[in-house]
Amino acid sequence: MKLTSIPATLLCLSLLAAPAFAQTDQKKTLPIVPGVKLAPQPPDKAAPKVGADGQVNEGFAKSHANYVKIAREGKAQLAFYGDSITAGWAGGGKEVWAKAFGKYQPANFGIGGDRTQHVLWRIENGELDGIKPKATVLMIGTNNAGGDSAEGIAAGIRAILDAIHRRSPGTKVLLLAVFPRGDKPDGKFNAAHEKLKKVNAIIAQYADGKKVHYLDIGEKFLVDGKLTKEIMPDFLHLSAAGYQIWADAITPKLAELMK
Repeated sequence: MKLTSIPATLLCLSLLAAPAFAQTDQKKTLPIVPGVKLAPQPPDKAAPKVGADGQVNEGFAKSHANYVKIAREGKAQLAFYGDSITAGWAGGGKEVWAKAFGKYQPANFGIGGDRTQHVLWRIENGELDGIKPKATVLMIGTNNAGGDSAEGIAAGIRAILDAIHRRSPGTKVLLLAVFPRGDKPDGKFNAAHEKLKKVNAIIAQYADGKKVHYLDIGEKFLVDGKLTKEIMPDFLHLSAAGYQIWADAITPKLAELMK
């Protein structure tokens, strides 16, 4: 996909959508500057998604602008934040989503290819302004696995949790362990999976049983200890059956958090 600079109208929307936030947030946020290369994007520092040329990804910008609009409508009581695996609820998981979560006025804020710093930037720039959801579901980090340390990825997730609670202190977060992944036809795991196991061990400690609730449902996607194409066709993204497993695994906890 050709990466281009963000159109002026979308730039204005993404930067003006949210009210001014704390000075500490402003210091952490890297501004969108069309045509100017941005510094490397650490996993715990808010940044928009850019290509190798430093240009903001246009698809990312369009999705963000749409999500800011959804947030401003103020209707969502349950929000999902994440990458393409979360975005897939609108694709292969669409029917499961409606049946499992429809009663909660849910909103899906997933964008393909997102890393922790991108979700953090989106939350700091309007995607949680206008709504005070009873609960959010957060699953992010798999796209960081190629270049960031386990500790760095976990720090990014911690930063997202903090950003959520600065904007909506009463929101309960269902923090999910990063899902298993692999790259072998026989369902064997890869190095990224092993790194993400370390991430999960760290973020499990973020749960306090009040604002943050941790759940590791990774084993539910495995058959005899392996990934299968029936559940994860490419050993990363979920099929409709995979989304059903996800929904079934979190429904009891969500029912508790949504009261």
